[in-house]
Amino acid sequence: MRKRRQRLTESFLTVDLLAVAGAWMAAYYARFHSTLVIIPFPPYKGVPEVRDYAQLLPLILLIAAIVFALQGLYRLRRPMSAIDDSLRTLAAFIVTAALALGVTLYIRIYFRYAPEVAPSAEYSQGVFVLFVLFGAPLMMAGRRLLLLWFERSWVRGENDVRILVAGTSDLGQTVARKLADQRRLGFSVIGFLSESERVGTEVEGRPVLGTLEEANEVIASKAIDAVYVALPVDRHADMVDLVKNLNNQFIDVRIVPDLLQCLTLRAGIEDLDGIPIVSLNETPMHGPAALVKRLMDIVGALVLLIGLTVTGVLPAIVIAIVLRGGKGPIVYTQERMTVDGRRFLVYKFRTMVEDAEASTGPVWAVDGDPRRTSLGAFLRKYNLDEWPQLLNILKGDMSLVGPRPERPSFVQQFQNNIPNYMLRHRVRGGLTGWAQIHGWRGNSSLEKRIEFDLYYIENWSLLLDIKILVLTLFRGFGQTHAY
Repeated sequence: MRKRRQRLTESFLTVDLLAVAGAWMAAYYARFHSTLVIIPFPPYKGVPEVRDYAQLLPLILLIAAIVFALQGLYRLRRPMSAIDDSLRTLAAFIVTAALALGVTLYIRIYFRYAPEVAPSAEYSQGVFVLFVLFGAPLMMAGRRLLLLWFERSWVRGENDVRILVAGTSDLGQTVARKLADQRRLGFSVIGFLSESERVGTEVEGRPVLGTLEEANEVIASKAIDAVYVALPVDRHADMVDLVKNLNNQFIDVRIVPDLLQCLTLRAGIEDLDGIPIVSLNETPMHGPAALVKRLMDIVGALVLLIGLTVTGVLPAIVIAIVLRGGKGPIVYTQERMTVDGRRFLVYKFRTMVEDAEASTGPVWAVDGDPRRTSLGAFLRKYNLDEWPQLLNILKGDMSLVGPRPERPSFVQQFQNNIPNYMLRHRVRGGLTGWAQIHGWRGNSSLEKRIEFDLYYIENWSLLLDIKILVLTLFRGFGQTHAY
């Protein structure tokens, strides 16, 4: 599988970089030499030489390769919807163009007084816009054609991998389904080996070709390339005997540990001096991708804070609380729990009367909660009380996107009653999140909230964060359960 993924990744990368190069040069010619593309702004600084733009191409290719990798374009899992794939590709090209333009502007300004060192060309912003407009469709078309070529060659039986799954339990069926999702890698599940006498029946729409003892005969008759051993933990002795038997065959053998009852997030493999260690709760938020997410949090929080202050939104809320919010502070703090169980003080605009929980202790807000001020009900409904948490984001306590951080008292209450509840603390809490934009916030189903939070953690990417931020503008305000 690793070899297949590497081959497909290298093929996709080659096609992507060809699309980048083609789009860049096409954008130059469309801007300065083509009569087919009508641009209302003529090149008033003259027509630059093609070599001036060709010399920038290696830098653009380097930036594109890094951005595409961080954007998850080579994380080859099951196919995405056409809309998500298109948005992800378009976003990657926009980031690439913005970074390349920023680098050229920086170099030109930095070397302003040393023209013999700086590039002689002033790169047209129109070329960068055309680069995005040409590049995204070209790249998607190239990827689609490449994938069709691979799939057709594998359907014809050319270089496909014929797989036999040993085990018909829930684990074996799950492995077969996952392998079927990897059809784009050329995997073809031929059938199953059964732990019992079930030959001739079907499992997951594929035939049971023999028992574990008949493995050699089935492998020879069906020209099997690989066997995935997916036996339940109580069949450990059968697994050992089967693996010993398969060691005499010229095939790949893969053992799938029976960890379905233990798996929570995605599993990862670590190497401890030659000993494989299985990690049961890996998250994709590590390495360079996590750094980019943190940078996006800092930039986004700063932009929002400055924008909300300059436009008067934050000052207006402060004035309204002073005039109509009753007695008490403008901003109050409340203890919450974030990544790895770390506690912090979250900032919020006050929406309730002073000492609202003095007699009750921590309790959920409910519809028509008498503790709310008249202004507080409005602020909570439209999430306006959350804006001070931009400071928490700058401090590193929170992220723009992630599961909503909860109060420690509620965490202690839920951790033993709701399965997998504590896994949401594998990442920083967020100002908005996948659960929130789907309506699971406030006094709503905790089970559904956890389901959506875990989906976000398992499938995280920078594009998913951007998608959530955009959807928050349309779904994140005025929700039903915002008490």
